[in-house]
Amino acid sequence: MTLLNIFTSSSDLFTWVILPLLIFLSRICDQTIGTLRLIFVSKGFKFLAPVLGFFEVIIWLLAVSQIMKHLDNLLCYIAYGGGFAMGNYIGMYIEEKMSLGIVIIRIIAKEKSQELTEKLRENGYGLTVLNAEGIKSDVKVIFSIFDRKDTRSVVKIIKEVSPHTFYSIEDVKSVNEGFFRKRNHGLLDAITLSAKKSK
Repeated sequence: MTLLNIFTSSSDLFTWVILPLLIFLSRICDQTIGTLRLIFVSKGFKFLAPVLGFFEVIIWLLAVSQIMKHLDNLLCYIAYGGGFAMGNYIGMYIEEKMSLGIVIIRIIAKEKSQELTEKLRENGYGLTVLNAEGIKSDVKVIFSIFDRKDTRSVVKIIKEVSPHTFYSIEDVKSVNEGFFRKRNHGLLDAITLSAKKSK
């Protein structure tokens, strides 16, 4: 069998192996892009999301057009669904590694609150500290907003100073003013900074 025969639609190898594989890979690509696009929309990256949407739709159309031409091929359907699932996972994995956006942390400290606030400020994090009343005693409520990629370092400080302190972390869509830790801005930092300024 020649190479030309392998890549013709009449070839069994093309129909049952190559075509489903191409559909699977194209669905991974477009769904990965689609997942990232939705995440970027939720985080306010209004200029990047439309660009991703353009490529997502083009790749999706290519995959669907091949499905419509081979409606009798069960492997195409399996490849389509498998690519969709894998694309979601890969998209979320990439976004997690990129660590785009900003988050807010709420810390409720019963003990070592002074030491904790000093340690966080020493590392360049802006804080707002409030006196509050807990169930059994008075507590300090500490708020801070920072780049998402700093989450691990903030949590590490909390664990080192007061391992049993309660805290919660949430995504923030937009902020106005505020104090942010200084850093050397790379490409991803520049994208995040641009999103903040566009609010």
